[in-house]
Parts: sequence; structure tokens; C-alpha cells
Amino acid sequence: MRVVLASGNSGKLRELGSLLAPFGFDLVSQSTLGLQTPPETGTTFAENALLKARHAAAMTNLPALADDSGIEVDALGGRPGIYSARYAGEGASDQANLRKMLDEMREIPASQRTARYQCVIAFVTTATDSAPILATGTWEGTLISEPKGLEGFGYDPIFVPSGLDRTAAELGAGEKNSLSHRGQALRALVTELQNRRKSPIQ
Repeated sequence: MRVVLASGNSGKLRELGSLLAPFGFDLVSQSTLGLQTPPETGTTFAENALLKARHAAAMTNLPALADDSGIEVDALGGRPGIYSARYAGEGASDQANLRKMLDEMREIPASQRTARYQCVIAFVTTATDSAPILATGTWEGTLISEPKGLEGFGYDPIFVPSGLDRTAAELGAGEKNSLSHRGQALRALVTELQNRRKSPIQ
């Protein structure tokens, strides 16, 4: 099944593509098709994921999948949340966002550095799909003060998942996919897709 990924983020395409390939999804980035992401005007991860998926489906007449994800830091009152990708400003790079996070967390003691990644994935078969799938995942952890690791993207170099002594950027793709918020959400999505295929009502 050819599915448009409503994102131009190469890290997300790589991660989502590897997770969905075993299920017969041929994921193509919207940027490959000349599409831009619409303004993320939602106030939640779910709202933003759905508006991005519907926009991509409308522009391509293909099923579309969109993820909206981010990191919530307890010491920052849950920020940056839905603004994670533009924490340092519109169009900010991963490095700029990471630097801002490190600056804001500089005086926060280790015991108060709890955080979590959140992910909502929306899947629509058409732009007007009346029964979109929304799948979620949460990955708990803590933030360290110096980046470590070269894998992953975003805040991975400072995010240490609960129960591990390595950052998300020090995990191999397979290990990360088995644990991450995005991996959890995708497995929930696949389960729902499989359930719908089995249901005589669908």
C-alpha cells in the first residue's frame, strides 16, 4: 500500500519506514511529492497529526499517515510539548532546539529532570475519512546535561529512557523501535488496521 507520510523530516521517514515495511506499507515523503506541511494550528498532538494527514490525503488522493510527537519536560511545566520541533523558533534545526533545552535545564538538578516523549499517529484513507485511526505512545525517561550518541534525532542525545543507562541516540534502530513512543504508536496503529480488516462491518 502506497502511503504518504505527511512530513518532510528525513529522520521520521527513516524510522517510520523501517517500522512499517514489514506490514506492506510503501511510505513516501510528502516532500518527494512537492507538498508542504500545513500550519500546525492544533492545540494537541492528536489535532496536529490529524490535520497533517488529512491535508496530505487531500493533495495526493492517497492514504496518508502523520505523526505529531514531542517531548514534555516536567521541570518546564510540560514544555516544549507540541512545539518541540520549533522550540527555538520556526524552522529551527535539531541542534538549535537541543541547545535551547540544555540552556533551560542547566540549573535543574538530576532528580527533577524527568521527561517523556509523546507520539500520536493519525492514519486516514481519504481526506474526509470519517473513521481515522489515532494511535498513541509514551516513552518515559530523564534528561542529561551533555549530549551523547549519534543515532536518532531531535532530543535523543539527552534523553535516557527509564531503565537504561544510555541515551536514545546511543540505541541501535532495532532497539529504539522496540521501545520508543513512535514504535509503540505504530504497533497500536498496525493492530487497529488488522482488526479493521478482520471486522465484517468494515
